[in-house]
Amino acid sequence: MARSMWKGAISFGLVHIPVEMYPAVTDHGLDLNMLDRRDFAPIGFKRYNKNTGKEVSWDDIIKGYEYSDGEYVVLSDEDLRRANPEATQTIDILAFVNADQVPLLYYEQPYYLAPGKGGDKVYALLRETLREVGKIGIANVVIRVKQHLAALVCVGDTIVLNTLRYPDEIRPTDELKIPDADSKAAQVTEKELQMAKALVEGMSEKWKPQQYHDTYREDIMALIKKKIAANQTKTITEPEPEQDKPAKSNVIDLVALLQASLGKKPAKAAADDDDDDDDPPPRKSRKPSDDDDDTGDAPPPRARRAPVRSAAHATAAKRTTATKAAAKPAAQPAAKRSTTAKSAPAKSAAEKAPARRRKAA
Repeated sequence: MARSMWKGAISFGLVHIPVEMYPAVTDHGLDLNMLDRRDFAPIGFKRYNKNTGKEVSWDDIIKGYEYSDGEYVVLSDEDLRRANPEATQTIDILAFVNADQVPLLYYEQPYYLAPGKGGDKVYALLRETLREVGKIGIANVVIRVKQHLAALVCVGDTIVLNTLRYPDEIRPTDELKIPDADSKAAQVTEKELQMAKALVEGMSEKWKPQQYHDTYREDIMALIKKKIAANQTKTITEPEPEQDKPAKSNVIDLVALLQASLGKKPAKAAADDDDDDDDPPPRKSRKPSDDDDDTGDAPPPRARRAPVRSAAHATAAKRTTATKAAAKPAAQPAAKRSTTAKSAPAKSAAEKAPARRRKAA
């Protein structure tokens, strides 16, 4: 059975409920020891007397408050208890408030409260009352040497005391660069909001704490086992030299990121959006002409597309045309000579014909 860390009572009006306090959480952090990198020996710390330099055991250590330089007031555990016996042994409920009125930022550390000897009935009475009214109790409690503000919350069948932070322990956000709701740089469109809501709805599920665990710690333990198996327990891994990363643009396509998160490709989504939003353009009507009466409703003939000739064909055509143009002037004198030759015999035959007619006569 777990050992209680505090015993006292809950003060509820004139009712006192004997309770015992137990830790509600345990830390599973990775326990790493400091080593000397020269011989890998563990580093240790000693509690020593600053005047003599000698080590001091726990039995010889007490507590004190330094009220001036080098001067202390000794305070034992009994002195701390006698300072306010009621505060150190009582969880004093100050008020009851709605649970949603206390921001999560104020919650600090939870503890279980179990009924003490003879306190089962009054413990159950407070538990059922908190459950019925839906409120939490705000109380003061001293744990060790500090007084805490605390909230008494009903969790299942257990009353949980959760220490709260005081308002002066909460840092303001004035120095943070948080965009205002009216900032132009942070304006959100309706489309972006709807896509973000769809993403939230798609990722919504019931709270199942068992499915969450410290995966980083598991990765470190896997690395440790790997180094042990590879006999690299004394190998110091040095960081690789940093490479210049390409400059990134500050412009973020929020819609594309949301679409990718929803499992939809940005290009396809944009095409779908265009199809949904824009109607197809209307067809242009053909202008009527004078020949429409003769041709009726027959569609106009399509113009033949000129064949596309390559650059080599165009060059060859130009060379052929130039050759023909150069040969044409040379052919003209030859044609004239041929015509003259043909006309000469014809003329001689015409001159002989009258002479023959005269002889015949």
